[in-house]
Amino acid sequence: MDGSGQRPNAVGHAGRQALTSGPGRAMATPARLLLLAPGAGAPSSSRWMQEQKRRLETLGRVVTFDYPYMLEGRKSPDRAPVLIAAHEAALERESAGHVGPRVLIGKSMGGRMGCHVAVKATNKPAALVCLGYPLVGQRGDVRDAVLLELETPVLFVQGTRDKLCPLERLEPVRARMRAPNVLHVVEGGDHSLVVGKRELAARGLDQASVDAAVTQAIARFLAEHA
Repeated sequence: MDGSGQRPNAVGHAGRQALTSGPGRAMATPARLLLLAPGAGAPSSSRWMQEQKRRLETLGRVVTFDYPYMLEGRKSPDRAPVLIAAHEAALERESAGHVGPRVLIGKSMGGRMGCHVAVKATNKPAALVCLGYPLVGQRGDVRDAVLLELETPVLFVQGTRDKLCPLERLEPVRARMRAPNVLHVVEGGDHSLVVGKRELAARGLDQASVDAAVTQAIARFLAEHA
């Protein structure tokens, strides 16, 4: 454990330096486009997404979007091809006239769809950031195929209480990946990277400091790759 209560992070497959929650963050880069995709359960207008957007705005121009089923007021997500097509359309739309690196950031399902977009794209994004990657499916299967196809550098931000991505199941996948990849661990974090109040109190932290450490981790990752 370091001074902030964060567990030291694993080194990426390609030998990248592990991220920590120490001081230092990238300066805001107007030329950097950050396309922020929502998870399955809440649209871009949700409090979680809006707060994440605000924090990321220190690192570049942040744009959010919603998938078709969200725009139509339906609760059940569209099938993967529809989600991927919508994600691709959002990236193409925001890339028009853009000069500079493009980064796909997504919460849960949004991160997974971003990986699919990066694999398919001819003009690939500079980097990917997955906030709570949904590695384990409803039947307990490990959904790693798209990760193994990736070539784009990716940062995984994972909570230790995330049942959809147990770290012991993620590590073997990372070891097999071709893409440079780094893991930032949120000790005690759930699938939304939220730490329980009792644990925060015991460690002398608050959720804002946990969120700030995540933003710093993203900043250092983007400073290297985008």
